[in-house]
Amino acid sequence: MVRSARPSADGPTPGSSADDVPEADPYDVARTICLQQLTSSPKSRGQLATVLRRRGIADDVAAAVLDRLTDVQLVDDAAFSENYVRTRHASTGKTGRALAQELRSKGVDDATVSEALDALDPDQELATARALVARRMASTRRLDVDARTRRLVGMLVRKGYPGGLAMRVVREAIGAERELDELERAFLDAMDVDLSDAARIGE
Repeated sequence: MVRSARPSADGPTPGSSADDVPEADPYDVARTICLQQLTSSPKSRGQLATVLRRRGIADDVAAAVLDRLTDVQLVDDAAFSENYVRTRHASTGKTGRALAQELRSKGVDDATVSEALDALDPDQELATARALVARRMASTRRLDVDARTRRLVGMLVRKGYPGGLAMRVVREAIGAERELDELERAFLDAMDVDLSDAARIGE
């Protein structure tokens, strides 16, 4: 009786057809990785390059694949950045300054970042700041005016709003909500937000 050869636990049986399986083409591997990443969510070229590097793809292979994906507009940092600024501002209320830092951390160059931020209107940022404060007013109503002001101003500063603008928006909101007593109004008039101490604001 002839017994059939069984593959060993360590791999294919020597001499079998499995020995002839060619190695995967690195360009195909890199392309597949990029397409999988783009399917899950939009990515900048810098983000894709980082993923490819972590997966062991050679830099020259990664550059060639990313160039090709850019040529066919599957990778487009300008469109990615414009969409990122629009959606992130709407969902988080962050300012252009904060969003610019996020885009740079994703490998987007300064010129592309600046173009994306041009779509943000200063009046729109002011309206967003007012809306953010309005949503938080009710949850801070039991605090005294000092703690309440610091918490609301701190929230805006952490989202990238300048201290002066944040203070103005909060003062308007608190002043419009109710009549302030003299002590509270004196506090709001005298308070000066120190941006160098912004990390402490809101504690």
